[in-house]
Amino acid sequence: MQSIDEPVNELASEPGGGPVGEPGDEPVSEPVSEPVNDGRRTRWEQHRRDRHAELVSAAIDAIVRHGPGVDMAQVARVAGVSKPVLYRYFADKAQLWRAVGERVAASVVGAVAPAIERVREERPLIWTTIDAYLAAIESNPELYRYLMSHAEDGISVVVSASSRTTAAALARVIGDRLRALGLDAGPAEPWAYGMVAMVQAVGDWWMAQERPMSRTALTEYLTTLLWQGIAGVRESADLPHHLLAPQDRT
Repeated sequence: MQSIDEPVNELASEPGGGPVGEPGDEPVSEPVSEPVNDGRRTRWEQHRRDRHAELVSAAIDAIVRHGPGVDMAQVARVAGVSKPVLYRYFADKAQLWRAVGERVAASVVGAVAPAIERVREERPLIWTTIDAYLAAIESNPELYRYLMSHAEDGISVVVSASSRTTAAALARVIGDRLRALGLDAGPAEPWAYGMVAMVQAVGDWWMAQERPMSRTALTEYLTTLLWQGIAGVRESADLPHHLLAPQDRT
């Protein structure tokens, strides 16, 4: 019987060559082992966590290489293992896709959150937050398209959770700024959630349309809308005098 601190040989080869796992293509249960001391169990659990992370990274590489239609066989080949080995760590395909979604969502939050915390001036805060989000999704278009095309695998729940995390951080900063100015902080949370939802929706459009404008231009457009509102958009536009509202004419 295999010791719990001796991981399954995931790269063992069958006669025909190439990596194999357990026979069949179904999820494979972990081997049963006699009770072991805490140190050995801790090492095995760490091994599983490390291997899980490696397989998620391989799945991301496979998505980048093969596009949103990537399948488990392609993921296994990139990882250098067999499909049964993937099923030792993920109960099914949907669980692997959710793990990928969690990794990507965490990276987006990791890019946006520092930008929110770093900037305190109101307009630069909006600009920096929007630009950080757009930069994160622009950095890997294939991965973003994959996330948007696998909502049925539970990834939409992961994306929603990351959006809430970002909105909560933004709400704290907006609330602090409003209170510092002696203003009601009540709008902070709805403003933050509204900003995040709008930027995410526009980001979806921007990526789906193959980025028809530069990130800098789109960031400025959205910042102008959010910071100045519709009146600000009109004031900043280069409109002929006769098209301005009467109160804006001089």
